[in-house]
Amino acid sequence: MGAALLRRVGLAAAVLSIAGCAASPSREAALALQQIAPGVHVATGLIEEWGPTNDGRVANIGFVVGERCVAVIDSGGSRSHGRALAAAVRRTTDRPVCYLINTHAHPDHVLGNEAFVPAEGAGPQIVGHRRLPAALAVRGPHYLRALQRDFDPADGSATLKPPTLTVDASLTLDLGGRLLSLRAWPTAHTDADLSVLDEATGTLWLGDLLFTEHVPIVDGRLKGWLAVLDELRGWPVRIVVPGHGPPGRDWPAALEPQRRYLMQLQADVKRALQAGWTLGEAVERIAPDRPDWKLLDHYHTRNVTAAYAELEWDD
Repeated sequence: MGAALLRRVGLAAAVLSIAGCAASPSREAALALQQIAPGVHVATGLIEEWGPTNDGRVANIGFVVGERCVAVIDSGGSRSHGRALAAAVRRTTDRPVCYLINTHAHPDHVLGNEAFVPAEGAGPQIVGHRRLPAALAVRGPHYLRALQRDFDPADGSATLKPPTLTVDASLTLDLGGRLLSLRAWPTAHTDADLSVLDEATGTLWLGDLLFTEHVPIVDGRLKGWLAVLDELRGWPVRIVVPGHGPPGRDWPAALEPQRRYLMQLQADVKRALQAGWTLGEAVERIAPDRPDWKLLDHYHTRNVTAAYAELEWDD
């Protein structure tokens, strides 16, 4: 999720479920998996704010099974979420997890890492963007304090496992008869976004480079994000897994709602700056492109603020 979480990690009582969502899961609840392509398994997150009321189960997470081993893609928003994912892998296959890939640094995608690293230190390689270690170093202590304070106050032993393998530009991982192509992107949703393409099935895991139904969150660079989306539109993809919202086969149309939102945000903020609006006026007056994005109240004004700060000095 976005940097707005850093303002909210101490406000667990304010975390609200969105009307119409499924009941919040217990910490013992098994993950409901969907096999969206042969060997590709996804647990779709709730479209809610990350927090203890839903055990942090808000991001899409899952895994890809090769002939030799398994790659997990994002580990979940809490220790128990990660443990549930690890149990789902064991239910599905007896092959070991050789890679744990984090698509970026937000807590709902990385706080389950510990579930895949045994106490003695053995386990899969943790893979991330070359900037991910620095991002986790800055944000991680806040996330861990939130876990201890709000999720499980009796347990102060949580740790955040950083990458052991980083991606500068691109990297191919071999799971045994199955190749995953990883791409490290310039600053877009965040400054450490990584995508994962399963070449065997054409399944593209985008992390939070793509939101569907959930309003997009600008925590990096708006113009950079739009440039990434423009490049992605030309990729040959069969199935896309967003960071939030249901996976889909309608490609590249799946990118368009988010792209329209971000393009209008950019255009509206530019007009506001040209008209001499203050930041407060822009936040108050700039509306989203449509009212049915979920979590608008949490993130749209934050997006306007981020876009205003970026574009204010834009040439």
